[in-house]
Amino acid sequence: MSLFPARLESAAEALLIRCRDAGAMIAAAESCTGGLIGAALTEIPGSSDVFERGFITYSNEAKTELVGVDPRLIAAHGAVSADVARAMAEGALLKSNADLAVSVTGIAGPGGSEHKPAGLVHFGLARRGGGVVMRVKRFGDRGRSTVRLESALVALELLDEGLDLLVQG
Repeated sequence: MSLFPARLESAAEALLIRCRDAGAMIAAAESCTGGLIGAALTEIPGSSDVFERGFITYSNEAKTELVGVDPRLIAAHGAVSADVARAMAEGALLKSNADLAVSVTGIAGPGGSEHKPAGLVHFGLARRGGGVVMRVKRFGDRGRSTVRLESALVALELLDEGLDLLVQG
């Protein structure tokens, strides 16, 4: 029996199969998902030949120490920003042997502010050889579990899209 909803496990398994077929390794830098992406991927037997590593960068210090996000960037834009998501993805790629690295930083809720409400999540995807794809989602204040699950699903979709870019060259 899996710990995860069927759609998350299915998305993780499909991504692992595609990456394995392409010979691509992946990494994740997670903040608001707190390791959910890595956990979903490693729920699938044999994932170690595709999932290279994960960074749980929940605090600002972890973002700086583990994936090299400049603390001045966090001070200027906040941890929940496109700039930090980009730096997290680029840093995870740099500090791993992966071909693709995804990042997630957001506000799962409750809380937030007028400008950064609960449910606001930024995503980054960096690929070896250059190129970063950015996304932002506004899930609304639907509860921590829902925002975290939906964020993990978006991250897996983004990795899948990144694989297409990687394969196309």
